[in-house]
Amino acid sequence: MNTPEGNTMNGYSLRFYMHENQKHHGKLLYEWLLEAARKHGVHGGSAFKAIAGYGRHGRIHEATFFECAGEQTVLVEFLVSAAEADTLTALVREDRAPLFWARFPAEFGVTGAD
Repeated sequence: MNTPEGNTMNGYSLRFYMHENQKHHGKLLYEWLLEAARKHGVHGGSAFKAIAGYGRHGRIHEATFFECAGEQTVLVEFLVSAAEADTLTALVREDRAPLFWARFPAEFGVTGAD
């Protein structure tokens, strides 16, 4: 991340996509990823559940009462420096975590803070 000017920083939005019921080392994959990022010094991450979507196989997944239970997509997002993004992508590759990821340049900041 660049040095904050005002309260604005430059870095990356790093996103990982998975199914909500996927497991890795006996844990839900999104929980494993958040815990691994925290252990590697990443200051924050969030998991979001999709209401509908489709992946590379073209099959629609929608949130309904019984159908597709556990098949909804979960997005885990981090706002990080280039080094942190490199660390996280290397970590999931080395650990062979079954994830699709995307990295975007991002500007971010905090309002209302002293």
